[in-house]
Amino acid sequence: MLALLVTASLILLTAYYGESQNGRLHSAQRGALGALSPIQEGASRVLKPFRDLFGWFGDTIDAKDQRDKAEAARGKLLVENTELRNRLRMAEQQGKLNGIDTQGGMSQYGPVDARVYLHSPNSWYQSLQINKGTNDGVKVGDPVINGAGLVGKIETAWGGGAVVTLITDPEFATGGITGTSQEPGSVVPAVGAPGDLLFKFVDNANKVRKGEIVYTAGTISSRLESRYPPAIPIGIIDRIDIGDGELDKRIHITPTADLTRVDMVQVLTEPHADLQSK
Repeated sequence: MLALLVTASLILLTAYYGESQNGRLHSAQRGALGALSPIQEGASRVLKPFRDLFGWFGDTIDAKDQRDKAEAARGKLLVENTELRNRLRMAEQQGKLNGIDTQGGMSQYGPVDARVYLHSPNSWYQSLQINKGTNDGVKVGDPVINGAGLVGKIETAWGGGAVVTLITDPEFATGGITGTSQEPGSVVPAVGAPGDLLFKFVDNANKVRKGEIVYTAGTISSRLESRYPPAIPIGIIDRIDIGDGELDKRIHITPTADLTRVDMVQVLTEPHADLQSK
């Protein structure tokens, strides 16, 4: 049967190509095409929505796949970008810490670099937790700084960590001195204004000017106690409220250290044994 069909096909093809355009086979082909053409056109119109639907599904699947790949690539880039920004910020803060170590009074202390891994839950970040503790020589009362200035002091410490009370905490106070007018006073948090500091008990408040930097006094006295090395920046005088008298002036200080963005700090531990003996 297959051989007969093949033979018949060959005979018909030979006859078809051998006859003229007006031959019987050509006429039969044209007649068949004329009869089937409307059916093909109608079927094409009927099936077109289905073809378009299947094409839409295919395009949608391809688009979703491309979108998922793009989102995955974007997420990876965001993670890498965040990591690089964190490294850059840490490097910048470490560089500033190295710079502040060169100040005069700092050389008598044993600095311990630490990372901040937890901020206090309130919006003003009045305490921090760091990853260095008593195993590293850190003890209660040690000053804590960063590259911009004074951050706070060690409140509690244990083997591998410590809690730092910030200079904006209501319980914090230290002696300070203005950089230009050299007026001593006491730096305390402003009651009811978290994040704001006051410069109080200044004998010659009229000499103090806006924009002056207030540094740690580096002295210990019954009136103005300072447990910190001298010349560490505490804050900048940004406002002076005039009262009825000289003692009614309220001198406001903005901390030089951005306490909401502290990632690295340095704890100033006790002076080295060889320096203590000098």
